[in-house]
Amino acid sequence: MPQKVELEGSLPSKFILLGEDDPDDEEMLTEVFASIDRSFILFFVNNGKEVLSLLEKLKEDQMPCLIVLDYNMPGLNGADILKEIGGNPIYKDIPKIVWSTSGSEKFKKTCLELGAADYVIKPSCNKDLEKIARYMLSLCLA
Repeated sequence: MPQKVELEGSLPSKFILLGEDDPDDEEMLTEVFASIDRSFILFFVNNGKEVLSLLEKLKEDQMPCLIVLDYNMPGLNGADILKEIGGNPIYKDIPKIVWSTSGSEKFKKTCLELGAADYVIKPSCNKDLEKIARYMLSLCLA
């Protein structure tokens, strides 16, 4: 299970915020990240509005090293969140990845224009998920 992050004090630099509403995807991500590097703390939020609410509560020294957004979430989708945080300089240097089951070029183009570092299709096998997780971790370490 991912470690729960308290909002008091500074957070570790290896803190990843994941907006993901599918419990199966959350479980798979937790397992694959743990198999690669247990030093990263994953914090899952299952609603787009809650992602924004959490980001607004974080202080500058509490920001995640990466924000991963499911394109289709309740509340706000990944593109909506990117639009909301795009103008705020505090989030400028945090890589943002949108991941989705949809391969829509329109969705991808929109997300990239709104500041996503990448738009990734959710994989159907664990081997591909591991590659994606390693890629995500590399963005945290960049």
